[in-house]
Amino acid sequence: MMPASTYLAFDLEISKSIPDNFGDWRRFRPLGISCAATLASDGSLTHWYSQDEAGGYAARMSRADAHRLVGHLQEAVLSGNRVLTWNGLGFDFDILAEESGEFVACRELALEHVDMMFHVFCLAGHPLGLDKAASGSGVKGKPAGMSGALAPLLWQQGEYQQVLDYVAQDVRTTLELAQAVERTRRLRWVSQSGRRQELYLPEGWLSVRQAMLLPEPVTSHLRSPWKRSRFTGWLSRPGG
Repeated sequence: MMPASTYLAFDLEISKSIPDNFGDWRRFRPLGISCAATLASDGSLTHWYSQDEAGGYAARMSRADAHRLVGHLQEAVLSGNRVLTWNGLGFDFDILAEESGEFVACRELALEHVDMMFHVFCLAGHPLGLDKAASGSGVKGKPAGMSGALAPLLWQQGEYQQVLDYVAQDVRTTLELAQAVERTRRLRWVSQSGRRQELYLPEGWLSVRQAMLLPEPVTSHLRSPWKRSRFTGWLSRPGG
């Protein structure tokens, strides 16, 4: 069996509330970052946020603190860790690049990190929710009644600890799912129609750069299949 990877799971929450059924979130940017979390394979959890002048929680992470978060991720990679996300390519790193101003650094981090959702998308041709993937592997998912869409509103209402607990659970779920699938080389979930689905990952998790080289799957059975550019488009935008 191949040795287990040493991961640093990463997730962030946005600070701007977005209407329900919003479609493309990019229409509402800049979204800001309220907080983020990183979790290492050794269990070291770090929360990231900015403080206001009174020493309390700031409404939005400052550019300097976003820059500090980028530096932490870079240092983790240099130390031999694989940065790990669920949809970090198409969301978290895109936002972090904008908020930190570190487009080049975030683009490189995004390409070299493991985005499990993007890997699944490149194989199956459709996205998959973290909760579904976690449930299929017996991993604890998001707290009941909580979601990424609700987090900005709660942060604005001063429910800081609830949001910090939520982002912490997201990185725990992400890390535990990666490790579970790495052991079995199989990702299982139940589709919307109730059918059991499985993907065999003989080489474990691929980086974004590696996943982009996979052949395009057949998507003729899907009503409106997404293109990979939905996730990768920001990598080539001006300044990126």
